[in-house]
Amino acid sequence: QVQLVESGGGLVQAGDSLRLSCADSGRTFSRNAMGWFRQAPGKEREFVAYINYSGYNTYYADSVKGRFTISRDNAKNTVYLQMNSLKPEDTAVYYCAASNTGAHVRMQVTTTRTYDYWGQGTQVTVSS
Repeated sequence: QVQLVESGGGLVQAGDSLRLSCADSGRTFSRNAMGWFRQAPGKEREFVAYINYSGYNTYYADSVKGRFTISRDNAKNTVYLQMNSLKPEDTAVYYCAASNTGAHVRMQVTTTRTYDYWGQGTQVTVSS
Protein backbone atom coordinates (compact mmCIF):
# COMPACT_ATOMS: atom_id res chain seq x y z
CA GLN A 1 0.00 0.00 0.00
CA VAL A 2 1.35 3.43 -0.97
CA GLN A 3 0.68 6.39 1.27
CA LEU A 4 1.90 9.81 0.21
CA VAL A 5 2.32 12.68 2.64
CA GLU A 6 3.19 16.17 1.40
CA SER A 7 4.79 18.89 3.47
CA GLY A 8 6.51 22.23 3.04
CA GLY A 9 3.67 24.44 1.92
CA GLY A 10 3.01 27.86 3.37
CA LEU A 11 2.45 31.56 2.83
CA VAL A 12 5.23 33.42 1.03
CA GLN A 13 5.70 36.62 -0.93
CA ALA A 14 6.18 36.86 -4.67
CA GLY A 15 9.77 36.09 -5.58
CA ASP A 16 10.34 33.81 -2.61
CA SER A 17 11.15 30.10 -2.68
CA LEU A 18 9.63 26.99 -1.13
CA ARG A 19 10.57 23.33 -1.20
CA LEU A 20 7.78 20.78 -1.05
CA SER A 21 8.45 17.23 0.06
CA CYS A 22 6.42 14.09 -0.48
CA ALA A 23 7.21 11.05 1.64
CA ASP A 24 6.13 7.66 0.32
CA SER A 25 5.49 4.91 2.85
CA GLY A 26 5.33 2.16 0.24
CA ARG A 27 8.02 -0.40 -0.49
CA THR A 28 8.07 0.21 -4.25
CA PHE A 29 9.06 3.89 -4.33
CA SER A 30 12.23 3.32 -6.33
CA ARG A 31 10.14 1.70 -9.08
CA ASN A 32 7.42 4.38 -9.15
CA ALA A 33 7.30 7.43 -11.37
CA MET A 34 6.19 10.49 -9.39
CA GLY A 35 4.39 13.67 -10.26
CA TRP A 36 3.31 16.98 -8.77
CA PHE A 37 -0.03 18.57 -9.62
CA ARG A 38 -1.79 21.65 -8.28
CA GLN A 39 -5.33 22.87 -8.01
CA ALA A 40 -6.40 26.45 -7.52
CA PRO A 41 -9.91 27.36 -6.27
CA GLY A 42 -12.47 26.93 -9.00
CA LYS A 43 -9.99 25.35 -11.40
CA GLU A 44 -9.17 21.83 -12.49
CA ARG A 45 -6.17 19.99 -11.16
CA GLU A 46 -3.21 20.69 -13.43
CA PHE A 47 0.13 19.05 -14.06
CA VAL A 48 3.23 20.71 -12.64
CA ALA A 49 6.18 18.31 -12.85
CA TYR A 50 7.14 14.64 -13.34
CA ILE A 51 10.12 12.46 -12.59
CA ASN A 52 10.65 8.88 -13.66
CA TYR A 53 11.69 6.05 -11.32
CA SER A 54 15.42 6.71 -11.66
CA GLY A 55 15.29 10.49 -11.73
CA TYR A 56 16.84 10.51 -15.18
CA ASN A 57 13.79 11.93 -16.99
CA THR A 58 11.82 14.96 -15.89
CA TYR A 59 9.04 16.99 -17.46
CA TYR A 60 7.57 20.35 -16.49
CA ALA A 61 4.54 22.43 -17.30
CA ASP A 62 5.47 25.44 -19.39
CA SER A 63 4.21 27.74 -16.64
CA VAL A 64 6.86 26.53 -14.17
CA LYS A 65 9.75 25.58 -16.45
CA GLY A 66 12.94 27.29 -15.34
CA ARG A 67 11.52 28.13 -11.89
CA PHE A 68 10.59 24.73 -10.43
CA THR A 69 12.77 21.63 -10.09
CA ILE A 70 11.58 18.12 -9.28
CA SER A 71 13.98 15.64 -7.72
CA ARG A 72 13.89 12.41 -5.76
CA ASP A 73 15.90 10.57 -3.16
CA ASN A 74 15.14 6.88 -3.48
CA ALA A 75 17.05 6.09 -0.30
CA LYS A 76 14.62 8.31 1.62
CA ASN A 77 11.47 7.41 -0.35
CA THR A 78 10.94 11.11 -0.95
CA VAL A 79 10.26 13.34 -3.93
CA TYR A 80 10.82 17.09 -3.82
CA LEU A 81 9.58 20.14 -5.66
CA GLN A 82 11.88 23.14 -5.36
CA MET A 83 9.91 26.25 -6.27
CA ASN A 84 11.80 29.47 -6.95
CA SER A 85 10.66 32.90 -8.09
CA LEU A 86 7.14 32.18 -6.92
CA LYS A 87 4.28 34.18 -8.40
CA PRO A 88 0.76 34.84 -7.10
CA GLU A 89 -0.57 32.59 -9.86
CA ASP A 90 1.31 29.68 -8.29
CA THR A 91 -1.14 29.80 -5.40
CA ALA A 92 -2.85 26.40 -5.14
CA VAL A 93 -3.05 23.16 -3.24
CA TYR A 94 -0.13 21.04 -4.41
CA TYR A 95 -0.57 17.28 -4.69
CA CYS A 96 2.00 14.54 -4.96
CA ALA A 97 1.12 11.50 -7.05
CA ALA A 98 2.67 8.10 -7.69
CA SER A 99 2.34 5.73 -10.62
CA ASN A 100 2.81 1.96 -10.48
CA THR A 101 4.68 2.36 -13.77
CA GLY A 102 8.23 3.63 -13.64
CA ALA A 103 8.51 5.57 -16.87
CA HIS A 104 6.24 7.35 -19.31
CA VAL A 105 6.31 9.47 -22.44
CA ARG A 106 5.43 13.14 -22.07
CA MET A 107 1.86 12.90 -23.30
CA GLN A 108 1.10 10.48 -20.48
CA VAL A 109 2.58 12.41 -17.56
CA THR A 110 0.26 15.41 -17.71
CA THR A 111 -2.95 13.46 -17.12
CA THR A 112 -4.20 12.47 -13.68
CA ARG A 113 -5.22 9.03 -15.02
CA THR A 114 -1.56 8.05 -15.22
CA TYR A 115 -1.19 8.11 -11.45
CA ASP A 116 -2.46 5.49 -9.03
CA TYR A 117 -1.93 7.14 -5.65
CA TRP A 118 -2.39 10.69 -4.39
CA GLY A 119 -1.43 12.62 -1.30
CA GLN A 120 -3.75 14.86 0.66
CA GLY A 121 -2.20 18.07 -0.64
CA THR A 122 -0.35 21.01 0.85
CA GLN A 123 -1.40 24.65 0.48
CA VAL A 124 0.93 27.14 -1.18
CA THR A 125 -0.11 30.78 -1.06
CA VAL A 126 1.94 33.48 -2.77
CA SER A 127 1.09 37.07 -1.94
CA SER A 128 1.86 39.95 -4.28
